[in-house]
Amino acid sequence: MIITRRVEFSASHICASPQLTPEENVRVYGEAANPHGHGHNYVLEVALEGEPDPVTGMIVDLKDVKQILNQEVVDPFDHRHLNFEVPPFDHIVPTTENIALEIWRRVAPHFAGTRATLKTVRLYETEDLYVEVGQ
Repeated sequence: MIITRRVEFSASHICASPQLTPEENVRVYGEAANPHGHGHNYVLEVALEGEPDPVTGMIVDLKDVKQILNQEVVDPFDHRHLNFEVPPFDHIVPTTENIALEIWRRVAPHFAGTRATLKTVRLYETEDLYVEVGQ
C-alpha cells in the first residue's frame, strides 16, 4: 500500500554551472540562467509504502509526515533563493533534478527503521513538469 503527502513551497533559483561560460549556461539552461534568478511554486509529493498497523490502521501518522516535510523542506526552502540561502545549492546547480535528490536525502532518514518506506519523491516545478526520485 502507498500513501502520499503533498506540500507546496515557493523558491527562486539560478541554473548556471560555474564550470560553464555565461554563453554555455544560456545555451544549456536558457532563461533559467538569468543571473537575477526566477522562481517557481513547487509542489512536492512524498509517497510512503508499507502495511497498515493492525491496531491504528495506518502505515504512518500523516501528522508526523507533515511535520517532517515542514522541518526538512518547507521551512528551509520556502521563499528562499536556493543558490544563496539553501545548502548545497551554493555549489550544486539547483535544477529540479538536484532539488528532488536533496529532498530525498533530507527526508529518507526519518523513515529508516519504521514501518513506512520512502517510495518516491515527486517534485513539480510547473504544472506539466516534474521529477521523480525513487528506490
